[in-house]
Amino acid sequence: MGSRAAGLILGFAADRVLGDPRRFHPVAGFGQAAAKLERPLYADSRAAGTAYVAVLVGSTVAVGAVAERLTRNRPIANTLVTAAATWSVLGGRSLEREADVMGRLLEDKDVPAARTRLSHLCSRDATDLDADELARATVESVAENTSDATVAPLVWGGLLGVPGLLGYRAANTLDAMVGYKSARYRNFGWAAARFDDLVNLVPARVCAALTGVTSGRPAQVWRVWQRDAKKHPSPNAGPVEAAFAGALDLRLGGTNTYDDEVEDRGTLGDGLAPTVTDVRRTAVLARRVSYAAAATAAILALRPRRRAARPGTRAPRTRLPGGSSGESR
Repeated sequence: MGSRAAGLILGFAADRVLGDPRRFHPVAGFGQAAAKLERPLYADSRAAGTAYVAVLVGSTVAVGAVAERLTRNRPIANTLVTAAATWSVLGGRSLEREADVMGRLLEDKDVPAARTRLSHLCSRDATDLDADELARATVESVAENTSDATVAPLVWGGLLGVPGLLGYRAANTLDAMVGYKSARYRNFGWAAARFDDLVNLVPARVCAALTGVTSGRPAQVWRVWQRDAKKHPSPNAGPVEAAFAGALDLRLGGTNTYDDEVEDRGTLGDGLAPTVTDVRRTAVLARRVSYAAAATAAILALRPRRRAARPGTRAPRTRLPGGSSGESR
């Protein structure tokens, strides 16, 4: 238990100091393997997409399970393996750097460069976005990705260790690759999108709760979250973006264009629409949430866990009042 918690904290620290690996990034390697596997497995059907997700996520979880088993009785090795896995799947520091780049471009009024750079954060069509719309897109993307890139992998790492870390990142990567409602992926990407929704259900709400705590405005965050999250078409981005809107006293949401899709995200929050100065405020809040998520993951990792009884042993009898045994005769 202690080695898992230590590995999560070390991996989180490595991400904060170093950011993503510059070369041979494991997630990039997984994405390349997924793209190659898509060619023979692709068909315009949900069944084909489900098989695609099952093979890739299942094999990744299996690798993590083997790593856990091989280091089960070697605490130092387990700590190092967990730290390496944590570092490889987190993206909080890189997300913060992208927010900083967008903030500088918008402050310098270089809107054309900011439109181009937005693709590093999201797939939104930025062709006609002005500075304030670019700021809104950045704020919303940083909020949503704080959950996806930091909180969710840490939560799953705290609960399940290396298999949880790797399995979550595999599921989230596949959603980013094929989970969109384009003509090609409407059916094939259905399983990836739904599975990503499933594995993010709890982490997204943990992220929203941590946003309220770290912002110092828990009541405001809770009110906006409960009132507005359902307006968002995503069951998980809704709580997170609504929480950030409440914490920062902003109004998020609106109509966004993604390739051939136009999506109405409703209105989240009661404040003013984001401006350029709100980009850096959002990055600061995301950093606070990330630190709180690391602490939460360590606590989850340290929770007591039941050990299965060895074969051939009997569970101890429970004495009941009056001296009788709880074991049936």
